[in-house]
Amino acid sequence: MYQYTEFDKAFLKQRAAQFRDQLERWQTGKLSEDDFRPLRLQNGWYVQRYAPMLRVAIPYGEVNSQQIRVLARVAREYDEPEAEVFKAAMEGQGKLGTKFLPTHCAHFTTRTNVQFNWIPLSKAADVMELLATANLHGIQTSGNCIRNTTTDALAGIAVDEIVDPRPYAEILRQWTTLHPEFAFLPRKFKIAISGAKEDRAATGWHDVGLHLVKNEAGEIGFKVFVGGGMGRTPVVGTVIREFLPWNQIMNYIEAIVRVYNELGRRDNKYKARIKILVKAEGQAYIDAVEEEYRQILEVDGGPHTIPQAEFDRVAACFVDPVLPEIADVNPSLAEQALIDYAAKTPAFARWLTRNVHQHRNPQLRAVTLSFKRPGQAPGDASALQLEALAELMDQFSAGEARITHDQNVVLPWVHVSQLTALYEAARALGLASANVALLTDMIACPGGDFCALANARSLPIAEAITQRYQDLDELDDIGDIDLHISGCINSCGHHHSGHIGILGVDKDGKEWYQVTLGGSDGSKLSGDTVAGKVIGPSFSAAEVPDVLEAVLTTYRDLRTQGERFIDTVRRVGLDPFKEAGKAARHPAPEAVEAV
Repeated sequence: MYQYTEFDKAFLKQRAAQFRDQLERWQTGKLSEDDFRPLRLQNGWYVQRYAPMLRVAIPYGEVNSQQIRVLARVAREYDEPEAEVFKAAMEGQGKLGTKFLPTHCAHFTTRTNVQFNWIPLSKAADVMELLATANLHGIQTSGNCIRNTTTDALAGIAVDEIVDPRPYAEILRQWTTLHPEFAFLPRKFKIAISGAKEDRAATGWHDVGLHLVKNEAGEIGFKVFVGGGMGRTPVVGTVIREFLPWNQIMNYIEAIVRVYNELGRRDNKYKARIKILVKAEGQAYIDAVEEEYRQILEVDGGPHTIPQAEFDRVAACFVDPVLPEIADVNPSLAEQALIDYAAKTPAFARWLTRNVHQHRNPQLRAVTLSFKRPGQAPGDASALQLEALAELMDQFSAGEARITHDQNVVLPWVHVSQLTALYEAARALGLASANVALLTDMIACPGGDFCALANARSLPIAEAITQRYQDLDELDDIGDIDLHISGCINSCGHHHSGHIGILGVDKDGKEWYQVTLGGSDGSKLSGDTVAGKVIGPSFSAAEVPDVLEAVLTTYRDLRTQGERFIDTVRRVGLDPFKEAGKAARHPAPEAVEAV
């Protein structure tokens, strides 16, 4: 992991002190609401449906056990709404409120950040100072700026990795933080980097997607995509450079963003993302970027060319940890013990298949801890679970974890000899569900239970589906499948890229849901990056689980031997699934009465 320097630590403390001053001036009326709003957003503080929401940055998903313990303390001590606020929220949610409005809880996001939904603004400065003690902050997790750069959860350990993307992600993080030219863009701006043969970072759906590659001479560079994004207009990124030398990436991104800053629309926030500009201008945008890049190099002298010494300094932070307690373990005996335990423990064998991933070090494994279980929103982690997670990290993974795009947590440094002990410890905590990449390993945004932008609730839908599909044999029979749920068109649940996507919409003040099929994020499981297509009209909340079941039944009827859901959809088309969804609709109340 990156090791924060004394400068880094001092910077975060100064930033926290600056925010305290801003907060106090707002509280005393010296700063207006309009003046304070961009200041709190620049530090990750939103105002949601019932209470503030804090988004904490977890750059490229890497987190250490000390940081997890601090996040647990924030959840335990600060994530508690004022009584009247919570009462109003409970009344607004009716019967479902007690289940889907947890307090003292953190939420893992699809961009590998951590959110808290109930911290009062009056305590915001205390929280920022506490976070700074563990090198955590909320800087640029909101606002029209370059956000948290994301990458593959298996970065640095994947067997198919070409180049470790983490040093590049860290260099970009440092460069873009408080960069004056990137702080007031037409809209938010997101970058993702993939360093492996398989794109596990969903780069095609980002404003800038970067693929680390090697040319015929063995030189490292980037294949550059621009203009991806979801929202109202889902667009897959366009390749604008097949090979860019690695040390020029900051100069080139400056050109990309500078042209966007100049030409991007600011009169309509729905048309302000760079995807709209790239789609509208086409080759003219690419030409403008290349000309700007030429001037940055020839006129300005390439001021952001990455020096080899600086890259080496940052890269040295990402060496493999030393695991002295297992240095003398016999690898063959460890593997055999694993096989023996799996043979007599079917649940463990299933967990090995689903949750344990190959590692470039054959003595190690990466293990996914599933934060998807009944009665808990996807990606939620209580203070108690966070504290237990920190213990697991220290005991089994050199004190390190990765928050994933799928709202789970990966332990990247687990020795084969410790897998059985880790499984038993995780099972006792409810974190060993063997459902990774299955239907119940779904992505879901907080939706209308928390978000003021949402048209409908996501979490009750996720819970209803989770409750219906608890049989792991049935889930295994359905097989690998991506289910993504968003509460509104802003697509925080990435419904466009789901093999099955569910989108909450508003119809005459009531919650309805569109279902899409065939989306993908570019991974090996999903294939080429494409947006799903809507099947039929929207459905009521009560109908969604039945429609989903009808879709899955149709798949099981139509699939060939070993064929995955996404492949069946692509082979047979949407029509059979549209008919299945239509047949699953509930009769209107007046029709029931007539019968």
